[in-house]
Amino acid sequence: DTCKNKRIACAQQDKNKKIMDIPQDPMMLFSFINMKLRDVYPSLDALCDDLHLERSKLEDTLRSAGFEYSEEYNKFW
Repeated sequence: DTCKNKRIACAQQDKNKKIMDIPQDPMMLFSFINMKLRDVYPSLDALCDDLHLERSKLEDTLRSAGFEYSEEYNKFW
């Protein structure tokens, strides 16, 4: 599966099974996730559930780039 081989994670967008690519680059991923948390999702769990992402993998990827999630502020920093 191309999605599994080339991307950190993928998510089904709708019934047509359109795939949303999640950025691979940690800095782009950081920006993308924080934008989604700011504009759309009330929590990291809600984002992960909706985008079908494994929270632990997402956090590990961003942690390896020096970022931690703050539940209080609902963002990575």
